Amino acid sequence: MSNTIQIRQAILSDIENLKRLFQETVCFVNAKDYSADEIADWASCGEDMEHLSNLVNNLYFIVAEKKNEIIGMASISKDGYLHSMFVHKDFQRQGVATVLYEKIENHAQLNGVSRIWSEVSITAKGFFEKQGFFVEKEQKRKANKLYLTNFVMVKNLV
Repeated sequence: MSNTIQIRQAILSDIENLKRLFQETVCFVNAKDYSADEIADWASCGEDMEHLSNLVNNLYFIVAEKKNEIIGMASISKDGYLHSMFVHKDFQRQGVATVLYEKIENHAQLNGVSRIWSEVSITAKGFFEKQGFFVEKEQKRKANKLYLTNFVMVKNLV
C-alpha cells in the first residue's frame, strides 16, 4: 500500500476535504460502535472550520493521497498527543492507517517525543493495540453535546 499512496503535510486549502473525510469516516466507519445520536453529535464537530484550520496550522498534520484524493489524515502535537487519525471509508483495512501512523511516530521520535498518547474510539482501539499502545483508562469524552466512550491509550517510545 505504501508505494501507491503519497503522504504530505496538510495545507489550508485541504480543509473542506478534511472536514468531509472526518464526517464520512465517523458516520460510516464508527457507526457500528456508537449510537445514531452519538454519531450525529460527533460528526457535527467537523463543522468548525476555524478549529480545523488551527489544527492544520499548529500540529504536525499529514494526509494520505491516492490519485490526488485525500484518503486519510493524522495529526500530532509537539508534546506527543495524537489528535486525529481517520481513513476514508472506502480505504479501510488497506494499510493507510499503518502508513500514516508510521510517519507520525517517526516524526515524534525525530522531535524528541518519548511517548505518544491519544483518545481512541472503540472502533480504533484494536488498531492502536497492534501498534503497541496500551489502554491507560476508559473514559467518557464530550464530542459536541454528548459524552462518548473512548480510551486514553499510550505508547512509550523510549
